[in-house]
Amino acid sequence: MIMSKYQTIEISEKQLEDLIRQTPDNIEPGLKYIDHQRFTNRGPLDLLMVDSGNALVVAELKVVEEDSMLVQGIDYYDYISRNLEGFARIYKDYNIDPKQSIRLILIAPSFSISLISRCKWIDIPISLFTFKAIKLENGKEIIPVFAETTIPSTPEILESYSLDDRLKYITDNDSRNNAKNLLKDIQDWDKTNILIEPTKYDISLKSSGRVFAYLSPRRQFYVIYTYDTEKKWTGYPIKDKNDLENAIQLMKMNIERIK
Repeated sequence: MIMSKYQTIEISEKQLEDLIRQTPDNIEPGLKYIDHQRFTNRGPLDLLMVDSGNALVVAELKVVEEDSMLVQGIDYYDYISRNLEGFARIYKDYNIDPKQSIRLILIAPSFSISLISRCKWIDIPISLFTFKAIKLENGKEIIPVFAETTIPSTPEILESYSLDDRLKYITDNDSRNNAKNLLKDIQDWDKTNILIEPTKYDISLKSSGRVFAYLSPRRQFYVIYTYDTEKKWTGYPIKDKNDLENAIQLMKMNIERIK
């Protein structure tokens, strides 16, 4: 068998975009093209695709190594995320599942160590693909060859949180004691169904497994986040008795809504 000779060539971003549009599954099996140069408030995004799991995919392309593409990609990702259900309706023929996390794919000839390291700490689904443009000798066809670049995993950090840890953040003694007593009272409202659970920064308040409020410590006071009378999630700083009574009424109202 005679192997055809080939050469690696440089191509424009427009050429790369066209090649991906023609055969998106060369990047990943099941990947389908939806749209390109779609306008956003951050400028036109390069490619919009859908993967085999029906998740929407935002792709940012470069034909040179360029660290700024990560920020550009995240800007487009943010725009699409805020309008995901609308995009699912616009492109309904592609069966986009708005419950799936949007993916960001960056495609370039190479990536710097800095960009790869930054991706490690960004909590969205990111994939990196390098490419080479291959042209066969005596031929006009250009074939893109893609290879995924592995993003290192972050070190696993096992953390446990306690109510005391969260309440200690409040340096004002009166406010800290007030918050502590409030949590005891809330637990007494329904010892069977109410769960008070410390998180990394706040204290989650659940009834029958559903969040009805958060207690968020500040240095001199604390904030109760809950739904107002119009079911809008709102923060209420607790600095005096009237603030507390208002927040308690709203939390009790929201517990009743959950039942």
